[in-house]
Amino acid sequence: MAGSFRIESDSLGEVKVPESAYYGAQTVRARDNFPVSGILMPKEFIHVLGIIKRAAAEVNLQLNLLTENIAEAIVSAADEIIKGEMDGEFVVDVFQTGSGTSTNMNVNEVIANRANELMGGKRGQKHPVHPNDHVNMGQSSNDVIPSAIHMVLLLESKAVLIPHLLELADALGEKAVEFDDVVKIGRTHLQDATPIRLGQEFSGYEVMARNGIERIRSCYPRLSELAMGGTAVGTGINTHSRFGQMMAEKISLLTGFSFRETSNHFEAQGSRDAVVEFSGALKTVAVSLMKIANDVRWLGSGPRCGIGELNIHALQPGSSIMPGKVNPVISESLAQVSAHVIGNDAAVTIGGISGNFELNVMMTMMMYNALQSVQLLAGGCAVFNEKCVQGLSANRERCAAFIEQSLAMCTGLVPEIGYDSAVKVAREAWETGKTIREIVREQKILTPKQENELLDSLSMTKPGIRGKKK
Repeated sequence: MAGSFRIESDSLGEVKVPESAYYGAQTVRARDNFPVSGILMPKEFIHVLGIIKRAAAEVNLQLNLLTENIAEAIVSAADEIIKGEMDGEFVVDVFQTGSGTSTNMNVNEVIANRANELMGGKRGQKHPVHPNDHVNMGQSSNDVIPSAIHMVLLLESKAVLIPHLLELADALGEKAVEFDDVVKIGRTHLQDATPIRLGQEFSGYEVMARNGIERIRSCYPRLSELAMGGTAVGTGINTHSRFGQMMAEKISLLTGFSFRETSNHFEAQGSRDAVVEFSGALKTVAVSLMKIANDVRWLGSGPRCGIGELNIHALQPGSSIMPGKVNPVISESLAQVSAHVIGNDAAVTIGGISGNFELNVMMTMMMYNALQSVQLLAGGCAVFNEKCVQGLSANRERCAAFIEQSLAMCTGLVPEIGYDSAVKVAREAWETGKTIREIVREQKILTPKQENELLDSLSMTKPGIRGKKK
């Protein structure tokens, strides 16, 4: 009946639990104790916990610690969690006990109640399947939650972030080829510098994205280490000596990624360094993406009174008051994603230094922020690629005009006439409003052949010294 309750008990006494719920007393306490944000534990994390609980049941069956009927019921219930069929049963806020014990017990209770139901029993009776004695057998929140964090960050980044980063890198590489013959002015310190090809600029963006992929992947060896088998403090109390190794092997089979038992359970449970490292790699990717996004919107600024070397596809009206205004909204979106990821990393860093002795107590926050960063970056890359990069085109006329007007063209004169003389040419061009080429011709500083060679903007984009050295 809707609104009805059953009475369950835990070590602190009796608790009213909604009759329809698969969770139990400890989950209700945690739900009521942490009404902090309304942000529930991410479903991807819950699904990974389902994988761990299924693996544990199978391993404990192999070790003759569980009977076959109980193990099969736990596996069936865990499979429902893995498939997302029980998502509504996980009601604990992210900002809970920092060990994640509340969520571990939430999962244990849901699996136990569902397993009992599958075996013909009722929810809440803790028999024949008990959430602690059977579902949590050989485990502690202190090794389950760190293992689940490593798993979800590795698997999600591999499944959603790496593919979108690869697609973005490929798209930037295609633009590098497309723009390779477009010579434009370079800029350093926001001031004119020597010429560069637009394709060369984009080749730099491509490599930034590919380096980001390698940075993320370089964290996988540490993320692939699981704390399972360490139980409470890393000593492995109340678990079989082979449990950790067998769990890593079983989880590898279930996920298709090669996980292994940690070589040191005390590091694996006392620190969250692998998560801090991974978050740092995500931050670096965010920094790269913000640089790319900002360059694109600067290069596309205008369209008439800005730089305007790139044409950015118009997606939506840009102003509620200025007719015809179009803004670089996709670059702005990616920049905001990047800023958020950088902030997430700061929180993860604080979390990383918040472990005392044998346990970190900010694990749920660290997991949430790092996982959110993975998902934000994946979405940001996908949108930026599809709605911005692929539609970019070069304003070739604008690029050529800036080249001819730039005072930095005098750099090409240095090997022939020397630095000081080139400075005089640049100063006169600035004072008179003329181009470097016009000053050179008026003062007959170069022969026509020398002028064509030394003031050829395309040749300036390649290594080499033109003219003679002074």
